[in-house]
Amino acid sequence: IGERINPTGRKLLAAEMAEGDYSRVESDALAQVEAGAHMLDVNAGIPMADEPRILAEAIQLVQSLTNVPLSIDSSIVEALESGLAVYKGKALVNSVTGEEERLESVLPLVKKHGAVVVAICNDEEGISEDVEKRFAVAKKIVERAVDHGIPREDVVVDPLVMPVGAVGNSGKAALTLVRRIREELKLNTTCGASNVSFGLPNRVELNGAFMSMLIGAGLTSAIVNPLHPEIM
Repeated sequence: IGERINPTGRKLLAAEMAEGDYSRVESDALAQVEAGAHMLDVNAGIPMADEPRILAEAIQLVQSLTNVPLSIDSSIVEALESGLAVYKGKALVNSVTGEEERLESVLPLVKKHGAVVVAICNDEEGISEDVEKRFAVAKKIVERAVDHGIPREDVVVDPLVMPVGAVGNSGKAALTLVRRIREELKLNTTCGASNVSFGLPNRVELNGAFMSMLIGAGLTSAIVNPLHPEIM
């Protein structure tokens, strides 16, 4: 899943998208598909901007350029709603967490539009360093999705990859969770794999090595930069 259509940490892209200039979105979409991305993440999280409108416009543009499916990425429910309303096909909604309010606002949207949803392993208590707690959150989200009429296979679990420079056991925790989600819940997985190297040198090489380990543990997709040959 190509990660580049995301204004977070990209000041130029954020400024352009806020002004309605999607030329960089267009070039990023085409370059990622050319590099081999199977899906593209589209995020329009720009402070003080009209995120629902920008996200919908970006989705319509990207869908006019390529046939690969899209991941609609927002923490704002109104933006997810806006994106799903214009989306053609079966989208991936990124994401839902284990908080009650979030479950009850996102899952009905996913059901209404026949989408797939990314279940992120954190809840009201935040991101636990305890693998058992994160696994329990994953199980809870899957059960609630089924209660809303969403098939189990339409839930993709994100175990949450934390920076190993800040949380020493984060890599091992992610690998353990991926394996358990695969073996015990029988579900597909995804993650922001490059988070593991945040703040460290030689990030691309570290990410590539970690990706190999995640795939070995059973990871079925990842949100990454496909323009890095080491990752592909």
